[in-house]
Amino acid sequence: MYREEQLKALLQGHRILVAGYGREGKSAENLIKKLLPSAPVTIATQVEKGKWKDTADQWHGDWPFDLVIKSPGIPTFHCFPLPQYDPSLAPTGCSPSQGELSEGLRGSSSFHLTSLTDLFLQVYGDLTIGVTGTKGKSTTASLIHHLLPGSILAGNIGIPLFDILDDLRPDSLVVAELSCHQLENIHRGPHIAVLLNLFQEHLDHYENYLGYKKAKFQIALRQQEGDHFFYCTDNDELRDLVTHSSLTTHHSPLTTLHPYSLHDITAEERQLLDACPLSGDHNRSNALVACRVASLVTRQPLSTFHFPLSTFHGLRHRMERIGEVRGITWYDDSISTIPEAAIAAVRALGRVDTLILGGFDRGIDYSPLVAFLQEHPIPNLVFVGKAGRRIHSATQSLSHSATLIEDDYTKIVPWCAEHTPQGGVVLLSPAAASYDAFKNFEHRGDFFREQILKL
Repeated sequence: MYREEQLKALLQGHRILVAGYGREGKSAENLIKKLLPSAPVTIATQVEKGKWKDTADQWHGDWPFDLVIKSPGIPTFHCFPLPQYDPSLAPTGCSPSQGELSEGLRGSSSFHLTSLTDLFLQVYGDLTIGVTGTKGKSTTASLIHHLLPGSILAGNIGIPLFDILDDLRPDSLVVAELSCHQLENIHRGPHIAVLLNLFQEHLDHYENYLGYKKAKFQIALRQQEGDHFFYCTDNDELRDLVTHSSLTTHHSPLTTLHPYSLHDITAEERQLLDACPLSGDHNRSNALVACRVASLVTRQPLSTFHFPLSTFHGLRHRMERIGEVRGITWYDDSISTIPEAAIAAVRALGRVDTLILGGFDRGIDYSPLVAFLQEHPIPNLVFVGKAGRRIHSATQSLSHSATLIEDDYTKIVPWCAEHTPQGGVVLLSPAAASYDAFKNFEHRGDFFREQILKL
């Protein structure tokens, strides 16, 4: 294993707790057993009354650990029965959920908090292109991987970073999709970082929107001298965050900044983006940064990537054309969990006769979507779950041909087929999470497809 000793040095001599036993937790356990078979490791799989329990059911609240490897999605200071957090030990401006959280507790219970992503980047960050953003990170990471043959795709896209260790070599290049949860506690950023955009998301996990933005921004703040940071200035939230950060206020920033915008491209880039098979300005923006990253890595001109870009196929559940059934064209955009994503999908398609909105309500502000629907009326609207009902209450003044409030997709799909005209378009772009009724957005999209095919 490449750099095995460096990885061992981060783990050995510690009493380790693996918090969370999903895909990444199991990957962490497998690696520790492989590198350090005799290391004491406890697996905490669940929380009962605020206290973690391990699989052997032998630990019930004492804190005998000095290294915690936390899985993504576990709110840091909501799931550990520990003494009061000492904010003086956190970076300036960071809430307890973000930033460098090692030794973040008073007294004998101090411990080092890390994650699979943090450990990976500390050892292999110089080999890594990291991609994050509220929306588009899977598509952009996959596109960069497509443009760089021989690169290794991993991370939040479904392949734990520890699962690729045996494939790494000195000349390897890892393209890692990174979520806000994975970035919270990192101590080293990737050599090349891409931050696509920032919108309200995961407000059920963070104290506020600022906490979410700070978690995302660790991808740049933790970079080292000679690293590169790409960010989109078309996104107001992101542009303002970078403008007021240490990245731009220092006279000689360690990281080379690469701002990009669809409104400031060359004729060569415009011609290049015309080859992108994905619809919508958001996908053109993703393609732009992917090509610029590939050009930086390979030191080849942008024109080199014209043909590879033209051969890229979009990912499932991302404005995916399911097909024509009963004379109606159906699209699955189940990945849409924020209003901006639904707006982008409608803009990209141009014509939408029936739009399915809603799901799990995380308290996101839906006023941009309501304003958009007022300016761009859609004949038929379906409202699902608590989020859908909240959107419905805000859109009652709008005029629609037909409205349905329903949570059961076995009823929603036939209703859409009945009310959408021949030659029309049905779009599932919920602007809400799926956890109220489905395991994830993939499950929701697959179930939607199944009901369409049953027609």
